[in-house]
Amino acid sequence: MRTWALACMVLFSWLAVSCSAPSPAGRGKVGEQDDTAISPPASPDAKRAWSPLIDDRWIGNGISYGPYRDGQTPDGGPWPSKRELREDLHLLAGHWNLLRMYGSREPTETALEVIREDRLPIRMMVGAWIDTEVQLGEDGAVREKYPQTVAANRAEVRNAIRLANEYPDIVIAVNVGNETQVSWSFHKVRTPVLIDYIRKVRGAVNVPVTTADDFTYWDKPESREVAAEVDFIVMHVYPMWCGQPLDNAIPFTKEQYRMVSQMHPRMTVVIGEAGWATRKHDQGEQARLIRGAAGEVQQKQYYDEFVAWTTENRIANFYFEAFDENWKGGAHPDEVEKHWGLFRADRTPKSAIQGPR
Repeated sequence: MRTWALACMVLFSWLAVSCSAPSPAGRGKVGEQDDTAISPPASPDAKRAWSPLIDDRWIGNGISYGPYRDGQTPDGGPWPSKRELREDLHLLAGHWNLLRMYGSREPTETALEVIREDRLPIRMMVGAWIDTEVQLGEDGAVREKYPQTVAANRAEVRNAIRLANEYPDIVIAVNVGNETQVSWSFHKVRTPVLIDYIRKVRGAVNVPVTTADDFTYWDKPESREVAAEVDFIVMHVYPMWCGQPLDNAIPFTKEQYRMVSQMHPRMTVVIGEAGWATRKHDQGEQARLIRGAAGEVQQKQYYDEFVAWTTENRIANFYFEAFDENWKGGAHPDEVEKHWGLFRADRTPKSAIQGPR
Protein backbone atom coordinates (compact mmCIF):
# COMPACT_ATOMS: atom_id res chain seq x y z
CA MET A 1 0.00 0.00 0.00
CA ARG A 2 3.04 2.26 0.21
CA THR A 3 2.35 3.69 -3.27
CA TRP A 4 -1.45 3.57 -3.31
CA ALA A 5 -1.52 7.20 -2.24
CA LEU A 6 0.22 8.28 -5.44
CA ALA A 7 -1.10 5.57 -7.69
CA CYS A 8 -4.76 6.01 -6.91
CA MET A 9 -4.65 9.80 -6.82
CA VAL A 10 -2.95 10.16 -10.18
CA LEU A 11 -4.46 7.20 -11.97
CA PHE A 12 -8.13 7.36 -11.06
CA SER A 13 -9.26 7.05 -14.63
CA TRP A 14 -7.07 3.99 -15.13
CA LEU A 15 -8.23 2.30 -11.95
CA ALA A 16 -11.88 2.75 -12.85
CA VAL A 17 -11.16 0.61 -15.91
CA SER A 18 -8.53 -1.69 -14.45
CA CYS A 19 -10.92 -3.43 -12.10
CA SER A 20 -12.22 -5.24 -15.18
CA ALA A 21 -9.70 -4.72 -17.98
CA PRO A 22 -6.30 -6.40 -18.53
CA SER A 23 -3.04 -4.54 -18.18
CA PRO A 24 0.44 -5.41 -19.46
CA ALA A 25 3.12 -6.74 -17.15
CA GLY A 26 6.53 -5.10 -17.11
CA ARG A 27 9.01 -6.78 -19.42
CA GLY A 28 12.64 -6.27 -20.34
CA LYS A 29 16.17 -7.55 -19.99
CA VAL A 30 17.74 -8.23 -16.65
CA GLY A 31 20.58 -5.95 -17.68
CA GLU A 32 22.45 -4.13 -14.96
CA GLN A 33 20.82 -5.66 -11.91
CA ASP A 34 23.38 -8.44 -11.53
CA ASP A 35 26.22 -10.10 -13.41
CA THR A 36 25.21 -13.63 -12.47
CA ALA A 37 22.95 -15.75 -14.63
CA ILE A 38 19.39 -16.40 -13.59
CA SER A 39 19.09 -19.84 -12.06
CA PRO A 40 16.36 -22.19 -13.28
CA PRO A 41 12.93 -22.02 -11.65
CA ALA A 42 11.80 -24.52 -9.07
CA SER A 43 9.60 -27.32 -10.33
CA PRO A 44 5.89 -27.17 -9.38
CA ASP A 45 6.39 -30.14 -7.09
CA ALA A 46 9.08 -28.25 -5.17
CA LYS A 47 6.74 -25.49 -3.97
CA ARG A 48 7.16 -24.86 -0.25
CA ALA A 49 4.00 -25.03 1.79
CA TRP A 50 2.74 -21.85 3.42
CA SER A 51 1.92 -22.80 7.00
CA PRO A 52 0.97 -19.90 9.30
CA LEU A 53 1.00 -21.95 12.49
CA ILE A 54 2.22 -21.78 16.07
CA ASP A 55 2.27 -25.20 17.75
CA ASP A 56 -0.20 -26.53 15.15
CA ARG A 57 -2.56 -23.61 15.83
CA TRP A 58 -3.63 -21.62 12.76
CA ILE A 59 -2.62 -17.95 13.04
CA GLY A 60 -3.55 -16.92 9.51
CA ASN A 61 -5.44 -13.75 10.42
CA GLY A 62 -2.46 -11.41 10.42
CA ILE A 63 -1.80 -7.67 10.25
CA SER A 64 0.33 -5.38 8.09
CA TYR A 65 2.63 -3.38 10.33
CA GLY A 66 4.14 -0.05 9.39
CA PRO A 67 5.99 1.10 12.53
CA TYR A 68 6.54 4.76 11.63
CA ARG A 69 5.08 7.24 14.09
CA ASP A 70 4.52 10.96 13.67
CA GLY A 71 7.77 12.59 12.58
CA GLN A 72 9.22 9.29 11.34
CA THR A 73 9.52 7.98 7.76
CA PRO A 74 11.03 4.93 6.06
CA ASP A 75 13.02 7.15 3.68
CA GLY A 76 16.09 8.13 5.64
CA GLY A 77 14.46 8.24 9.03
CA PRO A 78 14.15 9.08 11.79
CA TRP A 79 13.13 5.50 12.55
CA PRO A 80 11.27 4.20 15.57
CA SER A 81 13.33 3.35 18.62
CA LYS A 82 13.58 -0.11 20.13
CA ARG A 83 11.40 1.07 22.99
CA GLU A 84 8.70 2.20 20.55
CA LEU A 85 8.91 -1.06 18.62
CA ARG A 86 8.64 -3.04 21.85
CA GLU A 87 5.55 -1.05 22.82
CA ASP A 88 3.97 -1.74 19.40
CA LEU A 89 4.79 -5.43 19.34
CA HIS A 90 3.40 -6.09 22.79
CA LEU A 91 0.23 -4.26 21.80
CA LEU A 92 -0.09 -6.18 18.53
CA ALA A 93 0.61 -9.54 20.16
CA GLY A 94 -2.63 -9.14 22.09
CA HIS A 95 -4.56 -9.24 18.81
CA TRP A 96 -2.46 -11.00 16.16
CA ASN A 97 0.25 -13.63 15.96
CA LEU A 98 1.20 -12.97 12.33
CA LEU A 99 2.82 -9.75 11.09
CA ARG A 100 3.93 -8.44 7.74
CA MET A 101 6.75 -5.89 7.50
CA TYR A 102 7.73 -4.40 4.16
CA GLY A 103 11.51 -3.98 4.24
CA SER A 104 14.44 -6.00 5.51
CA ARG A 105 16.57 -3.26 7.05
CA GLU A 106 15.78 -1.12 10.07
CA PRO A 107 13.40 -1.23 11.84
CA THR A 108 12.54 -4.82 10.83
CA GLU A 109 15.67 -6.33 12.35
CA THR A 110 15.08 -4.61 15.68
CA ALA A 111 11.47 -5.82 15.67
CA LEU A 112 12.72 -9.38 15.24
CA GLU A 113 15.15 -8.88 18.11
CA VAL A 114 12.31 -7.74 20.37
CA ILE A 115 10.08 -10.65 19.39
CA ARG A 116 12.87 -13.09 20.26
CA GLU A 117 14.03 -11.33 23.43
CA ASP A 118 10.51 -11.00 24.82
CA ARG A 119 9.37 -14.41 23.55
CA LEU A 120 6.34 -12.91 21.89
CA PRO A 121 4.00 -15.35 20.11
CA ILE A 122 4.54 -13.69 16.72
CA ARG A 123 5.60 -14.98 13.33
CA MET A 124 6.58 -12.60 10.54
CA MET A 125 6.63 -12.34 6.77
CA VAL A 126 9.72 -10.22 6.12
CA GLY A 127 9.80 -8.05 3.03
CA ALA A 128 12.56 -7.03 0.65
CA TRP A 129 11.57 -3.62 -0.73
CA ILE A 130 12.45 -3.45 -4.45
CA ASP A 131 12.37 -0.19 -6.38
CA THR A 132 12.73 0.85 -10.04
CA GLU A 133 16.24 0.28 -11.37
CA VAL A 134 16.00 1.83 -14.84
CA GLN A 135 13.83 4.27 -16.73
CA LEU A 136 12.46 2.87 -19.96
CA GLY A 137 11.38 4.82 -23.02
CA GLU A 138 8.15 4.23 -24.90
CA ASP A 139 10.07 1.86 -27.17
CA GLY A 140 11.14 -0.24 -24.18
CA ALA A 141 14.78 0.82 -24.40
CA VAL A 142 16.68 1.87 -21.27
CA ARG A 143 16.82 5.65 -21.03
CA GLU A 144 18.41 6.02 -17.61
CA LYS A 145 19.99 3.72 -15.04
CA TYR A 146 19.70 4.09 -11.27
CA PRO A 147 22.79 2.44 -9.75
CA GLN A 148 21.96 3.63 -6.23
CA THR A 149 18.61 1.87 -6.46
CA VAL A 150 20.29 -1.29 -7.68
CA ALA A 151 22.59 -1.18 -4.65
CA ALA A 152 19.64 -0.57 -2.33
CA ASN A 153 17.67 -3.45 -3.86
CA ARG A 154 20.61 -5.80 -3.48
CA ALA A 155 21.02 -4.73 0.15
CA GLU A 156 17.31 -5.43 0.78
CA VAL A 157 17.65 -8.90 -0.71
CA ARG A 158 20.83 -9.68 1.25
CA ASN A 159 19.24 -8.56 4.48
CA ALA A 160 16.05 -10.50 3.87
CA ILE A 161 18.11 -13.64 3.32
CA ARG A 162 20.14 -12.99 6.46
CA LEU A 163 17.10 -12.32 8.64
CA ALA A 164 15.28 -15.41 7.40
CA ASN A 165 18.30 -17.52 8.27
CA GLU A 166 19.10 -15.82 11.60
CA TYR A 167 15.49 -15.88 12.84
CA PRO A 168 14.11 -19.22 11.60
CA ASP A 169 11.95 -19.41 14.72
CA ILE A 170 10.12 -16.19 13.73
CA VAL A 171 10.40 -15.58 9.98
CA ILE A 172 8.00 -17.91 8.17
CA ALA A 173 8.11 -16.29 4.70
CA VAL A 174 9.98 -13.70 2.66
CA ASN A 175 8.15 -11.32 0.32
CA VAL A 176 10.32 -9.93 -2.49
CA GLY A 177 8.85 -6.74 -3.96
CA ASN A 178 5.56 -5.00 -3.28
CA GLU A 179 3.28 -3.91 -6.16
CA THR A 180 6.14 -3.89 -8.66
CA GLN A 181 4.30 -5.45 -11.62
CA VAL A 182 0.85 -3.82 -11.76
CA SER A 183 0.77 -1.22 -14.53
CA TRP A 184 0.08 1.77 -12.26
CA SER A 185 3.04 1.07 -9.96
CA PHE A 186 5.31 4.00 -9.14
CA HIS A 187 8.18 1.61 -8.41
CA LYS A 188 7.72 -0.78 -11.29
CA VAL A 189 10.40 -3.43 -11.80
CA ARG A 190 10.95 -5.39 -14.99
CA THR A 191 9.66 -8.91 -14.66
CA PRO A 192 12.99 -10.70 -15.31
CA VAL A 193 14.66 -8.54 -12.67
CA LEU A 194 12.01 -9.40 -10.10
CA ILE A 195 12.27 -13.08 -11.00
CA ASP A 196 16.03 -12.99 -10.56
CA TYR A 197 15.68 -11.51 -7.07
CA ILE A 198 13.01 -14.06 -6.15
CA ARG A 199 15.26 -16.93 -7.29
CA LYS A 200 18.22 -15.57 -5.38
CA VAL A 201 16.23 -15.37 -2.17
CA ARG A 202 14.55 -18.71 -2.69
CA GLY A 203 17.91 -20.36 -3.32
CA ALA A 204 19.33 -19.02 -0.05
CA VAL A 205 16.52 -19.56 2.48
CA ASN A 206 14.41 -22.47 3.65
CA VAL A 207 11.10 -20.63 4.12
CA PRO A 208 8.50 -19.98 1.40
CA VAL A 209 9.20 -17.00 -0.87
CA THR A 210 6.64 -14.81 -2.63
CA THR A 211 5.95 -11.38 -4.10
CA ALA A 212 2.95 -9.15 -3.40
CA ASP A 213 0.87 -7.35 -6.00
CA ASP A 214 -2.56 -5.99 -6.75
CA PHE A 215 -5.37 -8.32 -7.80
CA THR A 216 -5.50 -6.51 -11.15
CA TYR A 217 -2.10 -8.01 -11.90
CA TRP A 218 -2.63 -11.49 -10.48
CA ASP A 219 -5.91 -12.02 -12.35
CA LYS A 220 -4.18 -11.61 -15.75
CA PRO A 221 -2.55 -14.47 -17.70
CA GLU A 222 0.80 -12.64 -17.81
CA SER A 223 1.08 -13.05 -14.03
CA ARG A 224 1.64 -16.79 -14.47
CA GLU A 225 5.30 -16.17 -15.29
CA VAL A 226 5.93 -14.74 -11.83
CA ALA A 227 3.53 -17.18 -10.16
CA ALA A 228 5.71 -20.03 -11.43
CA GLU A 229 8.59 -18.65 -9.36
CA VAL A 230 6.92 -18.20 -5.97
CA ASP A 231 5.69 -20.62 -3.34
CA PHE A 232 2.39 -18.80 -2.81
CA ILE A 233 0.67 -15.69 -4.14
CA VAL A 234 0.11 -12.51 -2.14
CA MET A 235 -2.69 -10.34 -3.55
CA HIS A 236 -3.95 -6.91 -2.53
CA VAL A 237 -7.60 -5.90 -2.84
CA TYR A 238 -9.22 -2.62 -1.81
CA PRO A 239 -12.95 -2.42 -2.53
CA MET A 240 -12.92 1.15 -1.21
CA TRP A 241 -10.38 2.29 -3.82
CA CYS A 242 -12.35 0.50 -6.54
CA GLY A 243 -15.42 2.58 -5.82
CA GLN A 244 -17.38 -0.08 -3.97
CA PRO A 245 -20.01 0.83 -1.36
CA LEU A 246 -19.69 -0.80 2.02
CA ASP A 247 -22.54 -3.24 1.45
CA ASN A 248 -20.68 -4.69 -1.55
CA ALA A 249 -17.18 -4.54 -0.05
CA ILE A 250 -16.94 -8.13 1.17
CA PRO A 251 -18.67 -9.61 -1.92
CA PHE A 252 -16.18 -7.64 -4.05
CA THR A 253 -13.25 -8.89 -1.96
CA LYS A 254 -14.47 -12.48 -2.26
CA GLU A 255 -14.92 -12.18 -6.03
CA GLN A 256 -11.40 -10.86 -6.62
CA TYR A 257 -10.01 -13.64 -4.43
CA ARG A 258 -11.98 -16.17 -6.46
CA MET A 259 -10.71 -14.72 -9.76
CA VAL A 260 -7.07 -14.82 -8.68
CA SER A 261 -7.47 -18.37 -7.32
CA GLN A 262 -9.07 -19.41 -10.58
CA MET A 263 -6.18 -17.92 -12.58
CA HIS A 264 -3.68 -19.85 -10.40
CA PRO A 265 -5.51 -23.05 -9.42
CA ARG A 266 -2.45 -24.87 -8.08
CA MET A 267 -1.33 -21.98 -5.87
CA THR A 268 -2.16 -20.93 -2.34
CA VAL A 269 -3.47 -17.35 -2.45
CA VAL A 270 -2.88 -15.10 0.57
CA ILE A 271 -4.51 -11.69 0.94
CA GLY A 272 -1.59 -9.40 1.66
CA GLU A 273 -3.59 -6.19 2.01
CA ALA A 274 -7.29 -5.41 2.41
CA GLY A 275 -8.93 -2.78 4.55
CA TRP A 276 -11.32 0.13 5.00
CA ALA A 277 -10.24 3.69 5.86
CA THR A 278 -11.75 5.81 8.62
CA ARG A 279 -11.27 9.22 6.98
CA LYS A 280 -10.88 10.59 3.46
CA HIS A 281 -10.34 14.00 1.90
CA ASP A 282 -13.29 15.61 0.14
CA GLN A 283 -11.09 16.93 -2.65
CA GLY A 284 -8.93 15.42 -5.36
CA GLU A 285 -9.10 12.04 -7.02
CA GLN A 286 -9.82 10.15 -3.82
CA ALA A 287 -13.04 12.15 -3.49
CA ARG A 288 -14.12 10.96 -6.94
CA LEU A 289 -12.85 7.41 -6.60
CA ILE A 290 -14.04 6.46 -3.12
CA ARG A 291 -17.81 6.16 -2.99
CA GLY A 292 -18.16 4.23 0.24
CA ALA A 293 -18.35 6.25 3.43
CA ALA A 294 -15.15 6.38 5.49
CA GLY A 295 -15.47 6.00 9.23
CA GLU A 296 -14.85 3.83 12.26
CA VAL A 297 -18.31 2.25 12.13
CA GLN A 298 -17.75 1.32 8.49
CA GLN A 299 -14.25 0.02 9.20
CA LYS A 300 -15.52 -2.16 12.01
CA GLN A 301 -18.20 -3.67 9.77
CA TYR A 302 -15.70 -4.48 7.01
CA TYR A 303 -13.11 -5.81 9.45
CA ASP A 304 -15.55 -8.05 11.32
CA GLU A 305 -16.98 -9.48 8.10
CA PHE A 306 -13.51 -9.93 6.61
CA VAL A 307 -12.19 -11.80 9.66
CA ALA A 308 -15.29 -14.00 9.81
CA TRP A 309 -14.90 -14.98 6.14
CA THR A 310 -11.15 -15.59 6.25
CA THR A 311 -11.38 -17.56 9.49
CA GLU A 312 -14.18 -19.78 8.25
CA ASN A 313 -12.34 -20.53 5.02
CA ARG A 314 -8.79 -20.59 6.43
CA ILE A 315 -7.65 -17.84 4.05
CA ALA A 316 -4.38 -16.46 5.38
CA ASN A 317 -4.22 -12.69 5.29
CA PHE A 318 -2.54 -9.53 6.52
CA TYR A 319 -5.25 -6.94 7.17
CA PHE A 320 -4.19 -3.40 6.29
CA GLU A 321 -3.15 -2.03 8.65
CA ALA A 322 -2.16 -1.86 12.30
CA PHE A 323 -1.65 1.89 12.83
CA ASP A 324 -2.53 5.13 11.09
CA GLU A 325 0.59 6.56 9.42
CA ASN A 326 0.58 10.33 9.08
CA TRP A 327 3.72 10.42 6.91
CA LYS A 328 1.69 9.01 4.01
CA GLY A 329 -0.28 10.92 1.41
CA GLY A 330 -0.48 14.69 1.07
CA ALA A 331 -0.32 17.41 3.68
CA HIS A 332 -4.05 17.58 4.45
CA PRO A 333 -4.89 15.71 7.68
CA ASP A 334 -7.85 13.98 6.00
CA GLU A 335 -5.74 12.36 3.27
CA VAL A 336 -7.10 8.81 3.11
CA GLU A 337 -3.67 7.16 3.08
CA LYS A 338 -3.12 8.30 6.65
CA HIS A 339 -6.22 6.55 8.02
CA TRP A 340 -6.26 2.81 7.33
CA GLY A 341 -5.11 1.77 10.80
CA LEU A 342 -7.13 -0.18 13.31
CA PHE A 343 -5.26 1.94 15.85
CA ARG A 344 -4.70 5.67 15.58
CA ALA A 345 -1.19 7.06 15.19
CA ASP A 346 -1.05 7.67 18.94
CA ARG A 347 -1.72 3.92 19.45
CA THR A 348 -5.25 4.33 20.83
CA PRO A 349 -7.71 1.78 19.41
CA LYS A 350 -10.49 2.53 16.97
CA SER A 351 -13.94 0.96 17.21
CA ALA A 352 -12.93 -2.24 15.40
CA ILE A 353 -10.53 -3.15 18.21
CA GLN A 354 -12.31 -3.69 21.50
CA GLY A 355 -10.05 -6.20 23.20
CA PRO A 356 -7.84 -9.20 22.41
CA ARG A 357 -9.29 -11.54 19.82
